[in-house]
Amino acid sequence: MQAIKALFVALMMRFISALSISKLGKQFLNGKAFTAGRMSSRLRSTLATENCVKLLQKQSEKLMASTDIFIFDCDGVIWKGDSLIAGVPAVLTKLRELGKMIFFVTNNSTKSRKGYLKKFTELGLQVNPEEIFSSSFAAAAYLEQNPLPAGKKVYIIGQEGIGDELDLLNIPHIGGPSDANKVIKLGPGVKVEHDHDVAAVIVGFDSAINYYKIQYAQLCINENPGCKFIATNLDAVTHLTDEQEWAGNGSMVGAIKGCTGQEPIVVGKPSPLMVDYIVAKYKVEPARICMVGDRLDTDVLFGTDNGLQTVLTLSGVTTEKKLLSEANKIKPDYYVDSIVDFFNY
Repeated sequence: MQAIKALFVALMMRFISALSISKLGKQFLNGKAFTAGRMSSRLRSTLATENCVKLLQKQSEKLMASTDIFIFDCDGVIWKGDSLIAGVPAVLTKLRELGKMIFFVTNNSTKSRKGYLKKFTELGLQVNPEEIFSSSFAAAAYLEQNPLPAGKKVYIIGQEGIGDELDLLNIPHIGGPSDANKVIKLGPGVKVEHDHDVAAVIVGFDSAINYYKIQYAQLCINENPGCKFIATNLDAVTHLTDEQEWAGNGSMVGAIKGCTGQEPIVVGKPSPLMVDYIVAKYKVEPARICMVGDRLDTDVLFGTDNGLQTVLTLSGVTTEKKLLSEANKIKPDYYVDSIVDFFNY
């Protein structure tokens, strides 16, 4: 985990121009920072389950006064499928006018950071490239910090985003979209030949997943000594259209986990990589960062585990009934119908 943290910081520092490493940042790179923050985040997570308040004017003013940085999930918060959620542009503009820093993080690995920048632009949102964090980038970042042996490569279950990010780091890969139409015709003596030079399998969301890809991945992990099993995220469902929820990457990771018996290295939320980077770079206390998302088990957990303030929006996958049920043990500090409620009073 320390290696992953160090990589994430290093790559983002290279990605953002004129970035300097502070003393705190150097301590972070050496794995010496934020221990106390981690301890306090456990207490914060426990306390968060006891309180869950709908954001009204009084609470909104308190949130604005206590927050320097807002981290937004994308799917279900900023947009659903390819549709921008009503009122979002005005909210982002208002936050910037108030001097708040904004970051966007997504567990969706189907696009690279460049691809997400294009989507923001097409939806009419002006976003800086350095404000975007994607799980496809995090997967590539992990492998740069933990390089494959010479001559080795990656097998991808996923779409274009993962391969695009690997290409930027000159990490060789196979699979992905090119295996979308491959079919196994079972019969006597049939076998799938796999590349013994595959040293890592990355599993990201793949709308064209098939039995061939599952079989190929399990052969690499089970038969290639030391082959890594990397998951971009474990999201149970995802937003492909605004009509309904769709099975997410957790179902694809689960298939590979089921046939290999291996636990994946998860690089997306709720991994703490991004929070550690932001704290080190901008010298801000975790408690003055607010995570805004629509998922309890990734977004809110990501916030509470890392000592952040948390806001759940009901514009995505989580319903108010589920949030307030006795069965739910993960609760945010506040919740809203959509982020428009930040200023809708």
